[in-house]
Amino acid sequence: MTSSNNSSSKGLSYRDAGVDIDAGDALVDRIKPLAKKTMREGVLAGIGGFGALFEVPKRYKEPVLVSGTDGVGTKLRLAFEWNRHDTIGQDLVAMSVNDILVQGAEPLFFLDYFACGKLTVDMAATVVAGIAKGCELSGCALIGGETAEMPGMYPPGEYDLAGFAVGAVEKSKIITGATIVPGDLIVAIASSGAHSNGYSLVRKIIERAGAKPNDDLGGRPLGDVVMAPTEIYVKPLLQLISEVNVKGMAHITGGGLVDNVPRVLPENTQAVLHRDTWEMPALFRWLQMKGGVADAEMVRVFNCGIGMVVILSADQADTAIQSLNSQGLKAWIVGEVLERPQGAAQTIVI
Repeated sequence: MTSSNNSSSKGLSYRDAGVDIDAGDALVDRIKPLAKKTMREGVLAGIGGFGALFEVPKRYKEPVLVSGTDGVGTKLRLAFEWNRHDTIGQDLVAMSVNDILVQGAEPLFFLDYFACGKLTVDMAATVVAGIAKGCELSGCALIGGETAEMPGMYPPGEYDLAGFAVGAVEKSKIITGATIVPGDLIVAIASSGAHSNGYSLVRKIIERAGAKPNDDLGGRPLGDVVMAPTEIYVKPLLQLISEVNVKGMAHITGGGLVDNVPRVLPENTQAVLHRDTWEMPALFRWLQMKGGVADAEMVRVFNCGIGMVVILSADQADTAIQSLNSQGLKAWIVGEVLERPQGAAQTIVI
């Protein structure tokens, strides 16, 4: 039998590896009341078990589940640098629920993934509070997730964030864009800012301009404008779908206006968007000026003030705009659908 040369050696524990068990328990205590506020019909078991349970509401006759997952991109880098963590959670929810919404789906539940090197309870709780707010705004339940503390994987004060949403839509009411025809009109719905896309370019422009979060931009601090949370369109658009025949919707995310609208268009159609129907918000004008960004690059990278578009028959456009305006959203006719010339792009901005 051999003996150790180090008589003072002792067995290692999880804490020796750098994991703060007490912090994890404290965070769970902070999360539970936030999640409780998001509960809705269908939740059978939420946070606390090995798996969450959800029953599709019985009012659905032929439910089709629609899922989406996303992150918030390099907007996280500004959250770290500017210590702005209160809106990033809403961004996370919005990116997924707005995506599944375009197919007519009602978001049912959401799960999040938060990973860091060393858990800071206040920071993590602030992020999750934003997630809970996003779930409340979209009417979906925060029923689970994962908080992972992984020493050595992330620098101090930084974390990774991802989310996953599941919704449902009646099979007969799935919105695919297949019925879009020339003559249909395109209704734009205003964004709340850059949302969560194009931030690699945003950060580069901020760096080049030497801008600071407290700089004035249109009467507001630059940091507030840049970090404004992504608009959640769920409730107003579900209401709109119940009132008119929405043929297609596009969530304007990565790829901007010119790459997202074609995702819902039949091959033989072309969307023509008119620049003179709206004025780009101050943030986008500032980004274009400070970055010297060409017009074509602006509409390819950013939403330019349009967070969602809705396509419907011309005789229903005014009704749609009135419905959206009455629910607090700014909406207007931004263009029309035409027959697509051979070899032409599916979306143009003129």
